[in-house]
Amino acid sequence: MQLIKKLAYPMIISAENITFSYSKEQSFILPNLYCSEGSTILITGDSGKGKTTYLHILAGLLKPSTGRILIDGTDIVSLNEGKNDKFRGQNIGLVFQKSHFISALTVLENLEMASWLANGKKNTTRAKRLLEQLDIEKQAHKLPSQLSIGQQQRVSIARALINEPKVLLADEPTSSLDDKNAEKVIELLTSLSKEYKAALVIVTHDRRIKERFINQITLV
Repeated sequence: MQLIKKLAYPMIISAENITFSYSKEQSFILPNLYCSEGSTILITGDSGKGKTTYLHILAGLLKPSTGRILIDGTDIVSLNEGKNDKFRGQNIGLVFQKSHFISALTVLENLEMASWLANGKKNTTRAKRLLEQLDIEKQAHKLPSQLSIGQQQRVSIARALINEPKVLLADEPTSSLDDKNAEKVIELLTSLSKEYKAALVIVTHDRRIKERFINQITLV
């Protein structure tokens, strides 16, 4: 198991002594993880070793059995469900392996909805800017089902960044993409995380991107 040393200030994510159990037969002891703003860490490992579980713990979607997770100084493990949901919406952006859009809404409306759910306001200006940055502004008024898989993944990145999160978490973001689109998605994730000064954590088994990053944790 490869451990990541604490990185330079300012530290955005600090996860220590994390354990989690689905049952007596399925439990995980997870390595410490530290990530500063604008930095990227890969979580790798074979299927069933807890990669996505760890990502969901970092997102506050699962509560660990033990340990502490500081996101920009806030211990999310100590938050109740309501405060945790609000904190996640305002501080954590998620890029899932499969895009979960509201199918009846256009691309732009999906981004507006994400900002409204977090802050009570539809940030149309930021949504349009992100679509331009990701070179999909022409798709703004299409339904998600009308987009290619590569375009859908870009919209997922835009949605994850709409609230200028401190943390960007990506679960197998390139697994369903061809080489060209996989390269584009990784470039976009890393460049935009630096621009927004977000800590980026990527869960992957994709060999195409493992060699790009020095900071890695391998779950065994």
